[in-house]
Amino acid sequence: MSSGIPLAFAAYFGFSLSDAMIKLAGRHTTVFEIAFFVTLFSIIPIIASKPAELKWRNVMKMNRPWVVHLRGISGTLGGMCAIYSFTHLPLAEAYALIFLIPLIVTLLSVLILREPVGIRRWLAVALGFVGILMVVRPGFREITPAHVAGLGIAFFGAITIIALRTLSTSENRTTIMSIVIPYALIANGVMMLSQFQWPDRSLMLTLLAAGILTGIGHFCITTATRLTPANLVAPVQYSQIVWAVVFGWLIFSELPDVWTVAGLVIVGISGLATFIREEVR
Repeated sequence: MSSGIPLAFAAYFGFSLSDAMIKLAGRHTTVFEIAFFVTLFSIIPIIASKPAELKWRNVMKMNRPWVVHLRGISGTLGGMCAIYSFTHLPLAEAYALIFLIPLIVTLLSVLILREPVGIRRWLAVALGFVGILMVVRPGFREITPAHVAGLGIAFFGAITIIALRTLSTSENRTTIMSIVIPYALIANGVMMLSQFQWPDRSLMLTLLAAGILTGIGHFCITTATRLTPANLVAPVQYSQIVWAVVFGWLIFSELPDVWTVAGLVIVGISGLATFIREEVR
């Protein structure tokens, strides 16, 4: 097994466990306060993983500043949407919406990058949206702001991926990871002020765990993509479907129904198909 694959599995396990911690924290505080402290604590692994040869004064030196800042804005907005979705939806349902990302990347590749897309990728996109309809079931159940936030994660996540495509050869890893931090701290810090309450010890430890897991996850996945081709690393993301069901069941007593499970599987298959077709192309 390639050395990057275990790191990728560790990264997505860490992200999933962090999401569960965020859902726990959502019982006691606001979305913006969670986002602020998780971002703050995610700095710890970033500092620890900074390459020794990279000077701090060079971290914010950018060759393509507009794209780097777009990555910061999309990451911040996507994070807000993610926390709202995780704290108001079952984990499996939230992940189903997140896994629309590769499908939206396909749409944006056509609209923004003017990339040609074949019929098989369009069929995969259509299949993914069928899966989402099975999970959300509009007309048969209430569509909440949390579902809209879940779609927001997918949209801003796709924007982030498009931005990262253009930055991978021009910017260093620490710059790409770090740019979200000032945006997220300022935006969430301002938004949380009106309802701010200092977290008690239990909540602070939960936020600390979520932040450190998030930072470690980012380090693991960026390291994995350096060690292993992206076409082998990216499909590992779908291991989060398993963790969503496991953590939802063990921690929150959430058991997805048959329609949700079927929709998750269809979304996962369509996302993998979209990615595989892109790698072949």
